[in-house]
Amino acid sequence: MHSPIKPPAMEPAELAWRDGVPESTRFGDVYFSRDNGLAETRHVFIDQNHLPDRFAGLAPGQPFVIAETGFGTGLNFLAAWAEWLRHPPANDTGTLHFVSVERYPLTHRDLKKALSYWPELQSQAEELLAQYPPLIQGVHRLVLAAGRVRLTLYFGDVLEAWDELEFHADAWFLDGFAPSLNPDMWLAEAITRIRSHSKPGTTLATFTAVGRIRRALAEAGFAMQKVPGFGRKREMLAGQLPPASHEQAEDIGAIAIIGAGIAGTLLARNLAERGRQVHLIDQGDAPGNAASGNPQGALYVKLGVEYNAQTELAATALSFSQRFYEPWQGQFWHPTGLLQLAATEQEADRQRRFLARNQYPTEVLTPVSSLQASELAGLPVEHSGLWFPRSGWLEPAKACGNLAVHPRITRHSGFQVTGIHQESGQWRLTNNTGQELRATTLVIAAGHQSAELLDATGELRLKSIRGQISGLPAEAFNLPQTVICGTRYLNPAMGPRAVTGATFDLRNDNPEETLESHQENLDELVNLLPSIRKESLPDPQSLSGRVAFRCASHDYLPVADVFTDDAGKDIDRLFLFTGLGSKGLAWAPLLAEYLADRLTSQPACLPRRLSKRLSSARLYRK
Repeated sequence: MHSPIKPPAMEPAELAWRDGVPESTRFGDVYFSRDNGLAETRHVFIDQNHLPDRFAGLAPGQPFVIAETGFGTGLNFLAAWAEWLRHPPANDTGTLHFVSVERYPLTHRDLKKALSYWPELQSQAEELLAQYPPLIQGVHRLVLAAGRVRLTLYFGDVLEAWDELEFHADAWFLDGFAPSLNPDMWLAEAITRIRSHSKPGTTLATFTAVGRIRRALAEAGFAMQKVPGFGRKREMLAGQLPPASHEQAEDIGAIAIIGAGIAGTLLARNLAERGRQVHLIDQGDAPGNAASGNPQGALYVKLGVEYNAQTELAATALSFSQRFYEPWQGQFWHPTGLLQLAATEQEADRQRRFLARNQYPTEVLTPVSSLQASELAGLPVEHSGLWFPRSGWLEPAKACGNLAVHPRITRHSGFQVTGIHQESGQWRLTNNTGQELRATTLVIAAGHQSAELLDATGELRLKSIRGQISGLPAEAFNLPQTVICGTRYLNPAMGPRAVTGATFDLRNDNPEETLESHQENLDELVNLLPSIRKESLPDPQSLSGRVAFRCASHDYLPVADVFTDDAGKDIDRLFLFTGLGSKGLAWAPLLAEYLADRLTSQPACLPRRLSKRLSSARLYRK
């Protein structure tokens, strides 16, 4: 008897391998043809959707969206990706978006074995395997091929996925097992949702030639026909919606971003890699000079006891950020792992309840005893806790500087915005010296200064929270080899120092370091981790640190949304990206991806139940 799986873990596929072909024991059907699965995929999905010609005919920067009803082994996705590389669009600046759903995802081990049969797809398979997400429910966005390919993978029910995801497909791969073996995949409700996610001219193809499926798709508006199937299968179905008489060209003018912290630089880089021209504006002399300017910062979220929307958003952000930063390992990303200690009785009780109610894959987190924590940290630890093996620490200011370097990003340092006006379909920005910039779209990502830049008549519930860090001389402390989090955080040494902090000062606007804050950091750190102390603690007067002001919303969730005024009206082409609080390094990559999706009218990487939590309208008191 299997014990029931608790959220957010997913029940994996159970496979039987027969003659080298994976078969679902649940559905009694194979994942791909015993004759030649890749040739079948190319015949059924690539050729019948006319993808080579359609890819090559795309305009510069134009995305192409494929949606699929069953991810399985990922073979269809890898075949489409390979075809995209063989027939690139004009200037090779488009993005292939692949949206797929899987109720019973393969484990990493099974996926690796299944894809080993296709050596011609090895490079794509290796990248997919390196990015393959933990088996937790919800949406996972994978950014592949240096941003040229994006996979939105929904682990869960197919009907729920089509209700939650925001996209319009250019082509459908109606995969999944045979209708007789998997009837839920082919319900009329599913076909209705497929139609709602399609645009004029959308094509589809499916293995099946079942009459009721053909009739249901025809009733939904697709012009259906039977075409020759693959191998021993005599027939299959292909269809298309009537094309539009004309398509309105999208306005792809420049996008201006105010704020060059981690939020602004991540969004600028994301948009630039999608082919957009970006003006990155900041009053500082270099990126990352405000709240994102600390020399070290932990990649960390605190997952809730209940797996609700807020916890799902945090878990999704953490997983995405770990994948996102991986290419910069050794530059500004250091994946040492992270220990979240149960350093107080309150936190110990919270972690006990958390572990009783939730089940996360071990690659996300695992509970550890004080002895195990000591072995991981490399010094004695008195508390049990949670181990996050894929987390670590970053050099935030260095990250901002690296992210801001791209041919399509124009940096405007030392530009203090004093006026924002919308006129003739453009935003006009002026500074204190009379300089002027114009852009079609404006994003305000200026941290705690965002509210004062907006012409908002109602009070926005954003608050500034002072935080002071302290730099610890490495020779004076026993420092850990992994990040430690509790009432304070402590990073491993970076050269001669390690950063600890930060204070959480809600009613203090002093921008200067204080001895009191250094003393508070030392006291809290020694209480958390007594073993860091050598013979004696250094005098707080000898410590140097830094003060920055985090921006948090009233509910401590970020804001990543079109800006809504206090009358409930969305302001055209004005977006707000702020409120990341003390977890900005973990929040920012996912939310930059989400905003870039919206700004470029591409499939959203967040489901509706989570994206509504990022609304700017919630900042006003009702």
